[in-house]
Amino acid sequence: MSIKVRYFASLKESLGSDGVELFVTEPLTVEQTWSQATGQVGLPDNILVAVNMVYVDQTVEITDGDEVAFFPPVTGG
Repeated sequence: MSIKVRYFASLKESLGSDGVELFVTEPLTVEQTWSQATGQVGLPDNILVAVNMVYVDQTVEITDGDEVAFFPPVTGG
């Protein structure tokens, strides 16, 4: 299975990459995807997640061909 992982804004800067492609043998949750992509255990509470451009929570299952986007909360004025 192939999963595209994208990072945006300050996550992109702090991780030093705009994303990775994961190759896994079974579906993952959003939290497992984060851990495999970044090497960090546990998805921080303030990180927003979209799968195929739809906001989701960390328990959603990611399957072949999905694109997962992680980004910090957006603020504006």
